[in-house]
Amino acid sequence: MAPLPDGFSYAEWNATYNALSFGIAAMGSATIFFWLQLPNVTKNYRTALTITGIVTLIATYHYIRIFNSWSEAFTVASKDGGDYTVQLTGAPFNDGYRYVDWLLTVPLLLSELILVMKLPQAETVSLSWKLGLASALMVALGYPGEIQEDLSVRWFWWCLSMIPFCYVVFTLAVGLAEATSKQPSPAAASLASAARYLTVLSWCTYPFVYMVKSVGLAGPAATMYEQVGYSLADVLAKAVFGVLIWAIAAEKSAVEESGKLLPN
Repeated sequence: MAPLPDGFSYAEWNATYNALSFGIAAMGSATIFFWLQLPNVTKNYRTALTITGIVTLIATYHYIRIFNSWSEAFTVASKDGGDYTVQLTGAPFNDGYRYVDWLLTVPLLLSELILVMKLPQAETVSLSWKLGLASALMVALGYPGEIQEDLSVRWFWWCLSMIPFCYVVFTLAVGLAEATSKQPSPAAASLASAARYLTVLSWCTYPFVYMVKSVGLAGPAATMYEQVGYSLADVLAKAVFGVLIWAIAAEKSAVEESGKLLPN
């Protein structure tokens, strides 16, 4: 929980306020949608879709906490109809909720992708454990650098967290390619491939946002870019990714149901 810099303009405060509001709306709406869709997929994929909803529910809760913390840290007022002024209240802004959220949701995100691909059980268990532990280690190693002002210390922890990060990204981009090609229909294979690459793309956003304060950018602008960047990346990595998981589950359910209807 690092202290907020003083001197926020209304535009900088408002951009962050809107990004956090968007995070709440996107995650909350996605949660409702995923759970309403559970009866529309076969039981083989309900676990993956349930986990998808849990991920966005956890994210909704933490975005509400971050939003409330942001709102409580500032007083925004307009005197005599003039421009809005933004002042710190002295209340701390707790951005640590993000790391708690990531520690819980990132391993689950990877598990839902593996589950919806319906790999052999031994491979499913093995990959879930390996990717889950690697992603949790990545988040745990990133947090000590996030709360540091010393740039050399930030870079040290960034480099450490990139080791498990690269392992996970490589596994998604290369290690699951063969499993993707074995999906039961071209549409399912295409959706599974899109889910893998969306995860890689959204994940690659996080290290660059993390580096905002590591390249010497400081003050209110750095805080705004960090909060907006993380919020947009989260929506891509959780809500949009979850829609792809639902689409894969729906497509594979349709293929399996149509197969049962074919005459023997």
